[in-house]
Amino acid sequence: MFSKILIANRGEIACRVIRTARRLGVRTVAVFSEADADAQHVRLADEAWPIGGPRPAESYLRGDAILEVAHRSGAQAIHPGYGFLSENADFADAVETAGLVFIGPKASSMRAMGSKAGAKDLMHAAGVPVVPGYTGEDQSPGTLAREAARIGFPLMIKAAHGGGGKGMRIVRALDEFIPNLESCQREAANAFGRDRVLLERYIESPRHIEIQVFGDSQGNVIHLNERECSAQRRYQKVLEESPSPFLTPELRAAMGEAAVLAGRAIGYANAGTVEFIVDPDGHFYFMEINTRLQVEHPVTEMTTGLDLVEWQLRVAAGEPLPLAQDAVPQRGHAIEVRLYAEDPDAGFLPGSGRLERLQLPAPSAQVRIDSGVVEGDTVTIFYDPMIAKLIVHDVDRPSALARLREALAACAIEGPKSNIPFLEALVRHPAVVEGRIDTGYLDRHLDEFIGAPADETDGADLLLAAATIALLRQEHDQRESARRSGDPTSPWAIADGWRLGHAGQRPLAFQHRDERIELLAQGTGGRYRIAHGSRLADVEGARLSEQALSLRIDGRGLRFHVSQGSGRVEVHDGVRRFAVQPLAMYRHEASGPEAGDDRVRAPMPGRVVAMRVATGDRVQQGQELAVIEAMKMELALKAPRAGTVGELRAAAGDFVEADSVLVVLED
Repeated sequence: MFSKILIANRGEIACRVIRTARRLGVRTVAVFSEADADAQHVRLADEAWPIGGPRPAESYLRGDAILEVAHRSGAQAIHPGYGFLSENADFADAVETAGLVFIGPKASSMRAMGSKAGAKDLMHAAGVPVVPGYTGEDQSPGTLAREAARIGFPLMIKAAHGGGGKGMRIVRALDEFIPNLESCQREAANAFGRDRVLLERYIESPRHIEIQVFGDSQGNVIHLNERECSAQRRYQKVLEESPSPFLTPELRAAMGEAAVLAGRAIGYANAGTVEFIVDPDGHFYFMEINTRLQVEHPVTEMTTGLDLVEWQLRVAAGEPLPLAQDAVPQRGHAIEVRLYAEDPDAGFLPGSGRLERLQLPAPSAQVRIDSGVVEGDTVTIFYDPMIAKLIVHDVDRPSALARLREALAACAIEGPKSNIPFLEALVRHPAVVEGRIDTGYLDRHLDEFIGAPADETDGADLLLAAATIALLRQEHDQRESARRSGDPTSPWAIADGWRLGHAGQRPLAFQHRDERIELLAQGTGGRYRIAHGSRLADVEGARLSEQALSLRIDGRGLRFHVSQGSGRVEVHDGVRRFAVQPLAMYRHEASGPEAGDDRVRAPMPGRVVAMRVATGDRVQQGQELAVIEAMKMELALKAPRAGTVGELRAAAGDFVEADSVLVVLED
């Protein structure tokens, strides 16, 4: 075993490797960018070295800087984590050339999988099922169109190099083929530098199932069961689980054997994932091999009881695999979701900022938290905005889903917006509960998972609960103010809206998403009559503790989990959450000319990638004016109306804050 390793990564995977290494008595070296000087992986490691600026190209993608730190620190091996240089064959070669051990597969295995076309041909030769298609060298439009007609429709055009959902088009008729081909080739050339494509039959309503494989330097390759990742949005995984609710024992065995065949075909060593697409009839086809540890590896660990990072270290040190295929355990059911700083209501726009509050469920044998941040840390604009991975385990799938719902209800994030409400809707949706979701379901039915307006019937009790908390808090604050004033018995210390001759009404106003909500309340001390629109409700027996509210609404006893902070009130009824901001504490947008349609603002912090116009240019409504980049995502900013560019307040390469004015339009 190594005495010291370097982790060439950041975030939760760096923290994960550090903790495993420490348990094995291995010292760790972290590297960090300027943006990560105070990050958790830096604080956890035995030593940490700076390697450059905040952008990945200035730091985590600098193989030369990482190798220099490895030599200066005396590290014997480098763990690449996932992302960044983890699947870079040139870096793996450079590590070995430097006399160090790359904790991952050989560069030759990576190169074999680097081209989708070459990988598909290799798997077909090895006897692994592949989707019918075309991977040839002849990329002329005529040849590709003939091959498309031969394969049949629907058909998918895919960039032969790259991933992440870029360079992909679904074509359903021959007359649509050439325009989609040209578009796909342009996108592939821009994203990956090469415009080669492959064609393959498009599988309708597919499931995405992957098999965890492991190989060692002695030539042994086994699989550690499957994970289903069919819940996806824009080709990005949202929920992962093991075992798959779709597979039969026979199909599971066949896919496991095919995955091992795939690993042996490229002489695979260390951790990897063979990904398959499965049609509704159970026919499965090879997609790709991810030559690294996957983000979703904890579900395999929870259902097998194995530590895959420990296996990585031992195999990289030359040890054989710890288990034979028939000894791999499978127990219970595990599910993982990823908590992101993003706004589902704004098209999942990534967020950034300080985590003013980060409340996560307590870890246990059934609940696991993998995170690279703690409360008070900052989610930066330079990297993926994942806050934490939440993984649960139980005896079966229904129990695991129930545990996941309970764990999500215990989460609270203040600062950047998060996807927690979206995840809560996801794990209660019939398509997920019944185990019938396919890879395109979320994109087809996204409106079923995004929060409903506050005035819907099933949200009325949540609104009344939030209003009750606001009333109780007003009364508490008024009493505290009177106590400090030296006249605590004054009748003016009672915040009940009393007026001479009649029972006073206390107006309440809240902001919920983009909606203003107004209510009128009478009463005090936990007993109120609250009017909202045409509804009049009686609230009695309201009692508020730090984390819970109990009350009766029109005679029904109810209990809500409560989260409060920075003026914000959030209530959770065990099924859904509802958050409001009292308008007295709500930051209003600017009015007048600064808030009009003559200013184009940055919707999030980021870097200006391109400025498409110059001062004096005449533009039309909807015309692209600028492109900004943050958290691996580019966002085009378009003209809100026709006009003339009167002023540019940023240039390509500038870093800008959210709401910064970038372009000013004139009539």
